[in-house]
Amino acid sequence: MTLPRNWGASPAEVAAPYPCDRFVGGPSEDWFRAVTVEAGADVVFAWLCQLKVAPYSYDLLDNGGRRSPRTRTAGLDRLELGQTFMTIFDLVDFTPGRQVTLRMAEPRFAWLFGALVVSYTVRDREPGTSRLVVKMRVPVESGPVRVGVIRALLGWGDLLMMRRQLRTLGRLAARDAALG
Repeated sequence: MTLPRNWGASPAEVAAPYPCDRFVGGPSEDWFRAVTVEAGADVVFAWLCQLKVAPYSYDLLDNGGRRSPRTRTAGLDRLELGQTFMTIFDLVDFTPGRQVTLRMAEPRFAWLFGALVVSYTVRDREPGTSRLVVKMRVPVESGPVRVGVIRALLGWGDLLMMRRQLRTLGRLAARDAALG
């Protein structure tokens, strides 16, 4: 599995089951993004919950030019199904401290890209280090995303945006872990 479908995920991470697998029926493509973070899973998960208020990638493009917060907002780790994340996703599944699974909810984007579902998972790797692995299931038979060119553009665009997002979240979590 190569770019843009996989950036940073190991063969074992690609082969593992993810919560998003339950939410997309029919033909789909699976895309993976992964980073190692110099922070424990609890700190990384707290930063994943920040996705409720900002996307943490290229703020000029996907956050109306507003900078994604660089400090955690208290209470965002209290999760309930149906909560909005990054303004275009709804929370469809979660395991506290471990994973959040989001489904495309914004009708314009769901029409264009299909009702894609993404699981952000975090696991401790060794003391003070964790792996942040994201799996996205992209249905290939709904909306214009089934057209190869649009799907390819989505894959490369998502890779660029999510690469920035995961690195930003990882840096912020590592900073918080270092501060204790």
